[in-house]
Amino acid sequence: MLDRQAAAIRIKSQADGSDVVAAVRDLSLRELAPIVRKIDAEGFYPESVMRAFGRVGAFASHLPRKSLDDVALSTAIRSMAAAGEHCLSTAFCMWCQNALGWYIYASDNEGLKEKLGRRVARGEALGGTALSNPIKAFFGIEQIRLKGRRVNGGYLLRGALPFVSNLGEDHHFGAVFEVETDPQHYVMAIIPCEAEGVSLVGSNKFVALDGTRTFAVQLRDAMIPDDLVLADPSDAFIKRIRTGFVLLQSGMAFGLISGCIELMNRMKAQLGHINKFLDVQPEHLSEQLRMMESEVDRLAATPLETDQAYWRAVIEARLVVGEASIAAAHAAMMHCGARGYVTTGAAQRRLRESYFVAIVTPAIKQLKKMLADMAH
Repeated sequence: MLDRQAAAIRIKSQADGSDVVAAVRDLSLRELAPIVRKIDAEGFYPESVMRAFGRVGAFASHLPRKSLDDVALSTAIRSMAAAGEHCLSTAFCMWCQNALGWYIYASDNEGLKEKLGRRVARGEALGGTALSNPIKAFFGIEQIRLKGRRVNGGYLLRGALPFVSNLGEDHHFGAVFEVETDPQHYVMAIIPCEAEGVSLVGSNKFVALDGTRTFAVQLRDAMIPDDLVLADPSDAFIKRIRTGFVLLQSGMAFGLISGCIELMNRMKAQLGHINKFLDVQPEHLSEQLRMMESEVDRLAATPLETDQAYWRAVIEARLVVGEASIAAAHAAMMHCGARGYVTTGAAQRRLRESYFVAIVTPAIKQLKKMLADMAH
């Protein structure tokens, strides 16, 4: 019965994405908005909300139904934005979950899709992505942190990752490791947090997004069987999933910017007479947001396109939304004034959150490096 219900959700989410977005928006208003301060101040992880999002199809809309050609990202992006209007921590957890499903369904591992993939799509199994390190390593920013040794039936992994989000004892995450005996041979696999040799260690307290279950992950001869391998070698696979990894992050930005516009509009009744002298008005941000959404929608329609000009456009779009997030949060703070500067003020929280959009991999500085490298 559950499989038939999940199948119905997936078909509906592909054919009529507005219903999924509306359901996420309704859940966000009823269940997420009341706990936003708890998430921000106490590092509360909104697990029940995440699972509820899964039940309405929020983590299935971007997954291929029959083939890799049958896929688009727009509904997933809009769903993240609906939650991000209230809370960037939750929108980021949704991105982690969406990325995990994207990896599994973009792979050729049919058994993994059948067993874990379906549960990820329904929000029954939660998890994230540990691609920050390899994405940086592939562009010459840092060294690969995980090493794997081939053994009978799989790989033994060793190494440590400083920040991996949306994790828990029964969660999973996607990771890339280098084969010890064959440098430059990279493999991508799904790692269960409960696997022997895998340890989650409490991370530092951040200025925002502490409700994302972010841990340092240590692997000490963790056995990853072949049935959890996504791609070996992973070079072509990374190119297949890279647009989804990058472009899905736009949902976080769009939600945050929409929330900032709402804050600015809310101030009109009390402070409109003085706020009208500020250079950035909510109408300016609304127009910019519409333009960014239009460009991302265009790119999200063909996320498996391999043309270099398309990939450059994806990087440029992601750079624009990252910079716009900081600008929008700054403008919201200016419009709210002292009301936004108190510890319970939404504007100061949105400002702290906005910097995460700018520094999460690929960060603004990496995006600019990537564009510079393409020019040579």
